[in-house]
Amino acid sequence: MSCISEQLDEIQERIRRAAIAAGRHPDSVKLIAVSKTFPADAVLQAFKAGQKCFGESRLQEAAPKIGLLPEGLDWHFIGRVQSNKVRKILPLFGSIHAVDSLKLAKYTDGVAGDLGVAPKAFLQVNIAGEVTKGGFAPEDLDRSIEELRFLKHLKIVGLMTIPPAVEEAGQSRVWFRKLRELRDEIVAKHSIGLPDLSMGMSGDFEIAIEEGATHVRVGSAIFGMRDYKISGELG
Repeated sequence: MSCISEQLDEIQERIRRAAIAAGRHPDSVKLIAVSKTFPADAVLQAFKAGQKCFGESRLQEAAPKIGLLPEGLDWHFIGRVQSNKVRKILPLFGSIHAVDSLKLAKYTDGVAGDLGVAPKAFLQVNIAGEVTKGGFAPEDLDRSIEELRFLKHLKIVGLMTIPPAVEEAGQSRVWFRKLRELRDEIVAKHSIGLPDLSMGMSGDFEIAIEEGATHVRVGSAIFGMRDYKISGELG
């Protein structure tokens, strides 16, 4: 884990260059350090190196890890959201990246009201229509947006997608572009604010930035290869 600081610096520099090349300010892109499967000690090292935004996808792993770390970190839940775990997710995470249906959005909004929290949410879009992935179909999102925009507690801030697996990173560009275009169409049609796009991971985040990503999810390029047997204990 001794190289975490250096790897963070390298990723931030790549983000800076990609943003500038796209005519954007580097501060318009937030790096989510995906810490799933890595121990709390690794997260602490990244925090000491200046990283404050982290992503987790499994509640059972994340909850004890979060409890061991400093308060005030910006935690993003990036995994599939199960309705029976929403009540436990919301107190821990300020942002949720995979609200994949109107039903789940309404339920999460109600739980947020019960708990007195106002989480940010990204709507997951199955932009390529893959049968193995969840998320709104683009046409369903367009039909649902009027109900989504008036939720009282869940703040819809943007769209999220994971593109199909590709052999070369450049092949993901078409899907990132389609998500941005869909967002722009919905904003224009419904006069709704959707400023954020969560897309791009370790292998393709620079291309995602070129296509408008505001949040990129990078794990292995910061922390190294994952060991799914690692616990969350700090020490």
